[in-house]
Amino acid sequence: MEPANRTRLSEFILLGLSDKPAHQTLLFWIFLPMYLVTLVGNLLIVSAILTDAHLHTPMYFFLCNLSLVDVLFSSTTVPKMLANLHTRSRAIPFAGCLAQMYTFHLLGPLDTFLLAVMAIDRFMAIVYPLRYSTIMSPRVCGMLVGVSWMIPNIQSIVHTALMAQLSFCASAEIPHFFCDLMPLLKLSCSDTHLNELVVFGFSIVMGFSPLIITVFSYICIFRAVFKIPSAQGKWKAFSTCGSHLTVVSLFYGTIFAVYLLPTSATSAQKDKGAALMYGVIIPFLNPFIYSLRNRDMKAALRKLAGKVAPSQA
Repeated sequence: MEPANRTRLSEFILLGLSDKPAHQTLLFWIFLPMYLVTLVGNLLIVSAILTDAHLHTPMYFFLCNLSLVDVLFSSTTVPKMLANLHTRSRAIPFAGCLAQMYTFHLLGPLDTFLLAVMAIDRFMAIVYPLRYSTIMSPRVCGMLVGVSWMIPNIQSIVHTALMAQLSFCASAEIPHFFCDLMPLLKLSCSDTHLNELVVFGFSIVMGFSPLIITVFSYICIFRAVFKIPSAQGKWKAFSTCGSHLTVVSLFYGTIFAVYLLPTSATSAQKDKGAALMYGVIIPFLNPFIYSLRNRDMKAALRKLAGKVAPSQA
């Protein structure tokens, strides 16, 4: 017989990053400019790649997809977080909570798969330069991006469908700034063993597959580069993957630092810190990393600015 307090809640309460009004005001004015820069910076990269024919190559095709995903990824959590900080209203409808969870667990892993695809692209360009344009054809690039979208989408659909079947107890407070999977499972009155088993299975596949692909690609890249006799040739090869390697190091370094290093922080604090880094901070930094370290991108952005300026005159 089911407990009497088991019910289908109509909304949840996001406890957010802080319950102190002074902290909330400060956090609002920190994250609002960061979010606006994330939107503008990533959309400028997308626009520059689409409008500059010189950037219609596999490397920039994948970068365009990554920038677009970063816009969507940060928009999944930050606007609601900013609204909650500004209005002090922390409620989110049940359907909205599921939608946020679905989108977050689609776009987060999608980021890692796109980073893995970009590592494969750099591997092909450096290890097989003469066959690169043949191997990385538009059809192959489209298939790689399509698979990168499909696999995380399957995960999100399964998680969301299983979550929608659960019942929840009287407590509706989520100790997070968005509707994440594990905090929601902890609120459920239902048997969550199946959900937890699915979470474990997908975590292994979605967590390690992109990482293994990325690490293996860079091992092959380093081996190929070290065989280049001239220092100038080595530098030129490394320069083509410097920005990507910086983003990969930042992304996975953050995860390892948060979850593997022994700290006094609670699991909820670690989850918040990790989510802020790869859901807010890294999408904010990516436009700077890819534009400041890339001459072609800087030239394309200047060309885009030159097109926009006369139209506004």
